[in-house]
Amino acid sequence: MSAADMTGPRLRSALRGLEIFAGITEEQLDWLVSVSEPRILADGDVLFRDGEEATGFHVLLSGGLVVTKVVDGREEVLTRHSTEEESAAAEEHDGKPSAAHRFTGELPLLTDGSYVATAAASGPSTTVVAYPKPVFFEMLTRCHGVAAVLIPVLAWRIKSSEVQARKRATVEALGTLAAGLAHELNNPAAAVARAAQELAPALDRLTRTAQAWGAAASGAERSLLDRLADELDKLPPPAATDPFAQADAEEEIADWAEEAGTERPGLLGSGVADLGLDLAWLLERLEGVGEPALAPALDHLAALLEIRSLAAELRAAGPRISQLVSATRDYANLDRAPEQRFRVTEGLENTLVVLRAKLAGISIVREYEPGLPELTGYPSELNQVWTNLVDNAAEAMEGSGVLTLRARAEGVCMVVEIADTGRGIPAESLPRIFEPFYTTKDVGKGTGLGLHLSYRIVTQRHHGSIAARSRPGETRMVVRLPFAGSAQSCAPPATTPETAPIVGTSPS
Repeated sequence: MSAADMTGPRLRSALRGLEIFAGITEEQLDWLVSVSEPRILADGDVLFRDGEEATGFHVLLSGGLVVTKVVDGREEVLTRHSTEEESAAAEEHDGKPSAAHRFTGELPLLTDGSYVATAAASGPSTTVVAYPKPVFFEMLTRCHGVAAVLIPVLAWRIKSSEVQARKRATVEALGTLAAGLAHELNNPAAAVARAAQELAPALDRLTRTAQAWGAAASGAERSLLDRLADELDKLPPPAATDPFAQADAEEEIADWAEEAGTERPGLLGSGVADLGLDLAWLLERLEGVGEPALAPALDHLAALLEIRSLAAELRAAGPRISQLVSATRDYANLDRAPEQRFRVTEGLENTLVVLRAKLAGISIVREYEPGLPELTGYPSELNQVWTNLVDNAAEAMEGSGVLTLRARAEGVCMVVEIADTGRGIPAESLPRIFEPFYTTKDVGKGTGLGLHLSYRIVTQRHHGSIAARSRPGETRMVVRLPFAGSAQSCAPPATTPETAPIVGTSPS
């Protein structure tokens, strides 16, 4: 069947059988047929593409459509439309209205935007009828029954997209959490593994050198080395080191130890130099050790320093791992009641830990007002907001710049600002950044729902507000949240001529 066949009575009958046109009059149907533009699609033919300007409303008469979107390089199937009852029933598990299978493209027309996904034919022959944008709006005016079917479907699509985006955001947050945790755990875990691997042979060397030293040394010499070991144990880590001076000291000690006949001169040199000490310091402490006992003394001292270094690595790695686990637990709020009292600065700090890999090369400035009261709400959801805002800021700065986190009290509200020195948000885009499906990112790099979900979490779940100020080199996202027990709204202040451009949202 060709597009030319879908004219006159045949097209009229096909349109009359659709739920969206069931309530129109014969006169309205005559007009509808006259403005219809039938089109036959082969399997895989694209009806419209993500990011293209929305030009038409499309009605599915036969066959099927698959709606996809590329998100971060992966193509995801958002939904399928089908005229076959069995296929349509399979897509209704999430409450999809039956009428939603038979038309598409209305959302970007109503928001005066671009298509937010790609629709392609699925099956050997798909027939659609296109209605250009001006005709679509005339259709809504002429045929009142169309809006009665279209509006519930539109509401479902927006809600379904938000649910999908929330699930995707949760999965992405878990992915970010896992990647950040793996990255941050790598160094302390590697240190623990290396220390564990080297500890057994180091203990063997310590035992062997202790026996040799004990056999070669006199009582006075043993007392002298015991005092030296005690002094080394009490030495604090050097506050600052000159790497060139340290390398020179290490080489000088190693050369001297090798001449003295020690087995591992390099180990002794690095162990002493790492403590910020030099050969002169070592010679002064070893004065009184005779030549026959000197080499065993140096071998035993090197073994002691090796054990001391391994123990220090384990002491440093253990708390670091505990800190990361604690930050991860607090970020995800595992095993806690959904609503609770919490400190917002803890969520900000945990977010920085999780996103540390993405913030490499970016300077971080913290300006937290001391003694801030606690909030009551859903910290895990707010952590999604902080993650989204910090991630957007990092992307805008492209690996270098200054990220500033501020938290202060303002009346009955907590004000959190996340500022960056990136490229800024275009002035024409600023009023729309919290709209669903609106994005300033390239096609395939965002869903247009990240800031919208942040808006919903802040305004609906926490009765606060979120606003944006931006100019090239400075973008500030300002979140206002009511303190625990406050029933007052935290709406953004009115714009003044002295402030940067601002777009604000507050609960309705």
